[in-house]
Amino acid sequence: HVQLVESGGGSVQAGGSLTLSCKMSSHIYVAHCMGWFRQIPEKEREGVASLDSGGNVRYTQSAQGRFTISKDTTQDTLYLQMKNLRPEDAALYYCGLKSFTRCTADWSRPDYMRIWGRGTQVTVS
Repeated sequence: HVQLVESGGGSVQAGGSLTLSCKMSSHIYVAHCMGWFRQIPEKEREGVASLDSGGNVRYTQSAQGRFTISKDTTQDTLYLQMKNLRPEDAALYYCGLKSFTRCTADWSRPDYMRIWGRGTQVTVS
């Protein structure tokens, strides 16, 4: 099945920017939902942004206005542009995939996606 590999994390100062990437191991030809999630220790994974095969985009409140999710289908890569980062954005960021469906209203549930990458760490000081 498809594998996901995140990259682009790092350490930035508050107010800075980062762009995360999620490379898919193969092209996905069926309907699908992809999303970015984040997790801090001892807390549940939370949704940040989603993008489905129909081009529908959703953001959670914490990401709205500062983060942008996009996808390059020629590179099979999902992106998350993050601007004006805050200390509370520091987390391990994961990308996830659920095939055979576009994103539904409950996409941000921690158990929604079926395939996950290993994550990339974002630190904001």
